[in-house]
Amino acid sequence: MRLVTYEADRAWRSGILLGDVVVDTARAAAHAAIGDGDWDSNRFVISASAATRESLGRAAAQLCPNALALDGLRLGPPIPDPDKILCMGLNYRDHAAEAGLDLPTVPLFFAKFRNSLIGPGDEIVLPRVSSKIDYEAELAVVIGTRCRDLAAEDALDYVAGAMALNDVSARDLQGQASQWTMGKAIDTFAPCGPALVLRDEISDLQALGIRTRVNGETLQDANTSLMVFGVAEAIAFLTQVMTLEPGDIIATGTPAGVGMARKPRVWLRDGDTVEVQIDEIGTLRNPVRAR
Repeated sequence: MRLVTYEADRAWRSGILLGDVVVDTARAAAHAAIGDGDWDSNRFVISASAATRESLGRAAAQLCPNALALDGLRLGPPIPDPDKILCMGLNYRDHAAEAGLDLPTVPLFFAKFRNSLIGPGDEIVLPRVSSKIDYEAELAVVIGTRCRDLAAEDALDYVAGAMALNDVSARDLQGQASQWTMGKAIDTFAPCGPALVLRDEISDLQALGIRTRVNGETLQDANTSLMVFGVAEAIAFLTQVMTLEPGDIIATGTPAGVGMARKPRVWLRDGDTVEVQIDEIGTLRNPVRAR
């Protein structure tokens, strides 16, 4: 199943993506006679039982002839209201090498917040205070079940699915202090989507091609097998110190090829188009504009 968030009457609604159409999740729940619930929220859908999600999928397929055309819908971030957005730094060996930094000995995390989230097609807005805005293609996973103190071998059982995320970064602001927040948690600096792909449609989270294109030119091209700390290990590490909630987003780091490491350097400019593509998940495409 692929879940999207789409705009209707100035509010976000949950939808089930089937090819080039979207079935409203609440409508599918009513068609399947599933009990009361906040079916407008993907957070509610991912925390439902597997049997309930299967019923939703069957109902959505039956409703396809009267579904909404994807073309023309404004899609938002698949999880617009997470409790936490946790991002990994230096989690690919080649990226650490190009940055001239040692590999971390434990997973290195920093936070973004809801203000940074935008959906596919939304604009990345360049702030006036920075002239060195960079792209970072990342695989992001979304937690489906509340969890704490997990072992790595059990961690993936608590993952609902995955999506592409662009960890847009203001390198000049990021480098001003030891804490990266001011260069990372900027409005519009966490595009994600295009859909949340549930795990039953993903063969192996650690064997996915991942790439970035800017204006059609491929600048990052790698595979999630090259992570320093795998998804399961990173989740287990986090749950040693915090409870993860359904809808929490964990971005798992970027490979080599970022703009700051290229010669000459490549910074995002007004009018650019950035694409983050991950095998089996899809392509996240966002225009860039000056503020």
